[in-house]
Amino acid sequence: MNGTRYDRIDQLRALALLWMTVYHFCFDLNHFGLIHQAFLSDPFWTTQRTAIVSLFLFTAGLSQSVALRQGQGWPRFWRRWAQVAGAALLVTLGSWFMFPESFIYFGVLHGIAAMLVVARLTGGWGRWLWPLGALAIALPWLAPTAMAQWPALELLNQRGWNALGFITRKPFTEDYVPLLPWMGVVWWGLAAGHWVLVRRPHWLGGSGQGGALGRFMARWGRWSLSYYLLHQPVLVGLVGLSVVVWRG
Repeated sequence: MNGTRYDRIDQLRALALLWMTVYHFCFDLNHFGLIHQAFLSDPFWTTQRTAIVSLFLFTAGLSQSVALRQGQGWPRFWRRWAQVAGAALLVTLGSWFMFPESFIYFGVLHGIAAMLVVARLTGGWGRWLWPLGALAIALPWLAPTAMAQWPALELLNQRGWNALGFITRKPFTEDYVPLLPWMGVVWWGLAAGHWVLVRRPHWLGGSGQGGALGRFMARWGRWSLSYYLLHQPVLVGLVGLSVVVWRG
């Protein structure tokens, strides 16, 4: 098995981490009343959230294409999957203590855990991944029409079932990344990875690309799961402490 590490995928993931950190820092400033922004409705913020999640999921698809290309076995896959699933459980428990009415039961890590399995099972579908991705992204737009035609589908709006993403009502939760439409982004990342690895592997670079900054970003990107879990508690603590000190 060829174990080449492609720094540019890690660097892309680090870019998502950086963007996420800035976004959450602003979110925390808003939470503590230091700024006043409509994070749930202002397109400036909602578009950024969509872009950040898309970047994470696209790189997840890219990484799966590399793993499949290098012949990664199921045991190694399941070890990594268990880390993601365990982290998702920690997010659920932590959010339940902080936001019992809107705790996270299917956020980005839960979604990634589910999508990794789907990506692994469909990784050999080749060019079909492109139209499948488009279909996954488009399907939620059909939910209102489908539920009006077949009221029994309202079941899909309920907690648990709404992890599929074929909904007409967004659930009240702090984070929500269902299979639809987001699996489409993973499929596109998977398809793009297959294409690049066959036709333009140099685009992904090797190890140690991009000078000191590039190496730093690559190392950061390799620790994305740990950073994801820790960054927000640290930010909340720092901003909260600053508010206490500032206000005396």
